[in-house]
Amino acid sequence: MKNLLTISIVSYNNFDDVKNAVETIEKYTDPKINKKIYIIDNANEQEDYRRFVMQYSDVEYVHTGENLGFGKGHNYMIYEIDSKYHAIVNPDIIVKEDVFSRLISFMSDETIGMVVPKIVNHNGEILWVYRREITIVDMFIRMFCRNVFKKRFAYHTMQDMDYTKSFQVPFAQGSFLLVRTDLFKQLNGFDDKYFMYVEDADLCRRVNEVSSLKYCPDVSVLHKWEKGSHKSKILFKYHLQSAFIYFKKWGIRWL
Repeated sequence: MKNLLTISIVSYNNFDDVKNAVETIEKYTDPKINKKIYIIDNANEQEDYRRFVMQYSDVEYVHTGENLGFGKGHNYMIYEIDSKYHAIVNPDIIVKEDVFSRLISFMSDETIGMVVPKIVNHNGEILWVYRREITIVDMFIRMFCRNVFKKRFAYHTMQDMDYTKSFQVPFAQGSFLLVRTDLFKQLNGFDDKYFMYVEDADLCRRVNEVSSLKYCPDVSVLHKWEKGSHKSKILFKYHLQSAFIYFKKWGIRWL
């Protein structure tokens, strides 16, 4: 039987986070939703995962054998999945309610191709993961001086919007997205040119070209946002490389 929902979680040496994410999804998702969860292991935690997935009939472990990066990792099973909706979920996501039932109901509007829920921190505060289109200036401000150019940062991260209502989002961070599977396949998933970072902006832009990405205020997920590229020189390098690929593809926009 065709699944209503498939979910992919890409792991890289973060077994405990993935375990928590899967356990909360299993706990809160309506059992009437026929689903399949794919854990895509970009590292090598086979023993832990093989023991863990034995607890669930709807969880499959896939070992890639190499670090494919974020987007390519999520693409790994793209032509194997058979569902109506596909969720892209970060390992550091925690679900505390039946998220998928509400998001699927929200997507009964056929004009919506992809949806992002309210994403919050441990205090229940909205994380500013909703953004207007990327510009050189906004990337620089977000990385280095958001506290100096507060108004511009607030504008870029859509802090002027009413988060009690739905609205179209140019770019939603890829920590939790629900997309129509047919659309995801039509777009060939994430662009493999990006190893890590900015591939979510690219996907959102392509979705909005043919459909729409909407924010759903009816449900929330918790995200333990690490902001790795702000702390690691290697991750920062990946971020810059991805930004170069993005602007080369879409054209440079300064402001």
